[in-house]
Formats: sequence, structure tokens, C-alpha cells
Amino acid sequence: MTRKQRRLTLIGAAGAVLAGALGLILFALNDQIVFFQSPTDIADNAIAPGQRIRLGGLVEDGSVVRSDNAQVSFRVTDMENAVPVTYKGILPDLFREGQGVVTEGIVGPDGVFVADSVLAKHDENYIPKEVAEALKDKGYWQGEEAGEKTSAN
Repeated sequence: MTRKQRRLTLIGAAGAVLAGALGLILFALNDQIVFFQSPTDIADNAIAPGQRIRLGGLVEDGSVVRSDNAQVSFRVTDMENAVPVTYKGILPDLFREGQGVVTEGIVGPDGVFVADSVLAKHDENYIPKEVAEALKDKGYWQGEEAGEKTSAN
């Protein structure tokens, strides 16, 4: 075997080992990857019950219902569709109606989103890119670029 052939064999073997390692990493993280969805995405694409997703949008006005056992029900909307959400736990201080929220959890068989974490934003500049883009597309963005597109446009 010549030097060139040994070098190519070594490079090929290293590439195969790296590809195998990458495959194992992606396989191991498969259950940990969580995709962002808006309420319209959930309505348009039939999300399988039990699938873990991130749901983002605005807390619908008048939809927050609190129970005695720290159970909270509310609706997340993107001004086109809304998804009912239940959460058991302490909500962030900034959580309120009309504000942006990102929840993570699973879609139940009855279509209710069961959240295990809720994140509230403190202003329009602290919002996931996907939520901001969805709100901009619908004309309800109130951030820095609010003049670009409004519901009147």
C-alpha cells in the first residue's frame, strides 16, 4: 500500500467513525428535540396526541381560569386560532392576559395542550423568533417594527 492509499484509508475510516458518532447523537437526542408550533400550525397540521411541542402565542383575553390546587387553564392564540392549555404549577410573575407566552408540553387526546413549563415575556423584544414571525404575519406584532404591518394593513 502506498502512502497515498494509507492516507485515504485513514481519512475514510475517520469519516465513517464521525458519521457513526453523529448518527448515535441524533438518535439519542431524538426524544429531546422539541419543535415550535403556533395555534394555527396545530389546527392545520394534525399533531399526534402525546407529541411533545412548544406552543407560543398570546394569552387570550378573558380565558385564564385558576383553580384552588394551582391548576390554571387558559387559551393561547395567534389571533387566528386558539388552543386550550392546562398547567399545574406556579406561573411566572409576568404571565397575564394579552401577553406573549411560550409553553412546552404535550397535546392530549382531547386536543387540550397539557403544559409542564410556561415562559412569559417581559416585552415585545423578548419573544421567540417563531412567535414574533407568526404575529407579524397575522398583523398583530407590537414590537420595535410595529409600524411595518398592523391589522389595518
